[in-house]
Amino acid sequence: MIRQAGGSLIEATRMAWAASRRWLIARVLLTVVGGMVPIAVAWLMKVVLDRLAAGDDRLTGPVLLLAGAGAAAVLLPELGRYVDAELQRSVGLAARHRLFAAVGRMLGLRRFEDPAFHDRLSIAAETGPAGPPEVVSGFLGAAQGLITMLAFLTTLAAINPWMVLVVAVAAVPTLRAELRLGRQRAALLWEYGHAARREFFYAQLMTSVTAAKEVRLYGLGGLFGARMLTELRGIQAGQRRMDRRELLVQSVQGLLGAVVAGLGLIWAVAAARSGALTIGDVSVFVAAVAGVQGGLSTAFVNAGRLHEAMLLFGHYRFVVEAPPDLPARATALPAVPPLRHGIEFDDVWFRYGDDLPWVLRGVSLHIPAGSSVALVGRNGAGKSSLVKLLCRFYDPTRGSIRWDGVDLRDLPPAELRARIGVLFQDFMAYDLSAADNIGLGEVAALDEPARIRAAAQLAGVDDILSTLPRGYDTLLTRVYMNAEDRDDPTTGVVLSGGQWQRVALARALMREDADLLVLDEPSAGLDAEAEYEISRRLAAHRAGRTSLLISHRMNTVRDADLIVVLSDGTITERGNHQELIDLDGTYARLFRRQAAGYQDPQPAT
Repeated sequence: MIRQAGGSLIEATRMAWAASRRWLIARVLLTVVGGMVPIAVAWLMKVVLDRLAAGDDRLTGPVLLLAGAGAAAVLLPELGRYVDAELQRSVGLAARHRLFAAVGRMLGLRRFEDPAFHDRLSIAAETGPAGPPEVVSGFLGAAQGLITMLAFLTTLAAINPWMVLVVAVAAVPTLRAELRLGRQRAALLWEYGHAARREFFYAQLMTSVTAAKEVRLYGLGGLFGARMLTELRGIQAGQRRMDRRELLVQSVQGLLGAVVAGLGLIWAVAAARSGALTIGDVSVFVAAVAGVQGGLSTAFVNAGRLHEAMLLFGHYRFVVEAPPDLPARATALPAVPPLRHGIEFDDVWFRYGDDLPWVLRGVSLHIPAGSSVALVGRNGAGKSSLVKLLCRFYDPTRGSIRWDGVDLRDLPPAELRARIGVLFQDFMAYDLSAADNIGLGEVAALDEPARIRAAAQLAGVDDILSTLPRGYDTLLTRVYMNAEDRDDPTTGVVLSGGQWQRVALARALMREDADLLVLDEPSAGLDAEAEYEISRRLAAHRAGRTSLLISHRMNTVRDADLIVVLSDGTITERGNHQELIDLDGTYARLFRRQAAGYQDPQPAT
């Protein structure tokens, strides 16, 4: 634990030094000076009081110095807050960049779908950017308190050594309590992380445009509102318990400090009456007791804050220091060659976790270059998982997938994906312009409107987007409007589900030179006429290209060179349309069932 805390402190300091060394140096200097100012004030006050009592007229110098020290005592905390804010901004920016750069290096999906890692990632994203400056500020705050305390302890030891022992004994439970509070605050954030996300989820449901129809139709506002408040009450109950603990600790600490200070003052007054102490000595003694207690309080509060910050910073470090989720092999090729022969699944087994059931079981499949292959099967058969493996979001648990004979694990994932165009079934609808929504399929072509429009034409959405108020520059959202745009109905447009389907398809088609085109339910949100039109266009586009088509619509897959039926993670049938019809198996039954839906006569009234 100590080694881990020391590592977090060193790492946070290193990040602060790299991000803004001048503000870090300034903060360290302010820490030292701020820690010495109280003792300077106390000793200057002693000099002034003693000279007044002795009738000494040499007061100008000490009084001016005392005034300067008093001004410094007022100004230094404000200056320290400003420097802390600048350090927070500089280091927070660097920390955020580092965090999301680390997230960007996570090439697979396993960590994102791991609940434990996702909790750490959420805490890191929420508190990580503030973590390094919080660790540094907490350490320097504790250091300033210790500097003040040690300076006053020296003074206190010269006046009454026993008082040092009393103050030290009284400080032990305070330190333990503050460290315990720091651990409890960090644990509270971890414990209620799920609840906070659920509370946010229900709040989003009640304000979401997407969910608004069902929320109102089914009267879900009350239910979601009640669940949101339940989560919020649970969070607030934990916060209330934490506040009560802090109140108890601070109250006990204050009372204990008052008792120690009172006993010390009684002794100092008695010593002054007997002539053992001067008036200035009493002043210094009182200031020393208060200074030691104040320094200890500052040091301990900041130690608790430091402890909490380091615990939270640990989640940030866990994320940014996580090893690659798709480790590269020593035999990995420097680049991905164009597909010449085909892609082969060789006895592929896959499951999402060691304690979870198999999703794919012994799948062997060859996708020849230049051919079209269709996957057919019920929901949960493993079709989408096969696509995830093909894009190397995961690696097979057993077996291998080869690109022209080369295992995908021997290819750079980013370059492999650059050779694949994919329309996912759960495609994204970005709150961006129409041009951006399509151009994101090939970032290098974002500034090429001709390519974007060509992809839109192929997807059958150009006639829709070109007639929008601002054409392809129209925002496909009404969410992110500025003050001027909010009242202008032409600044943002919300598309229908079928229109979004075509936009997502155009995004997948942006990669004109892709070696492989994967279409997962490309016509799921389309009407019959649009489905026929898009199927015809895609069939022409896929001719001579390597493509993998996944669909529940039998009429969209019948022209594929090879149709594969997947059931419970295994391939049960394969062949072209006529061969599978002649086989009279699952494919033939599904095809006849769908065809019958169009051919059956209307039932009598």
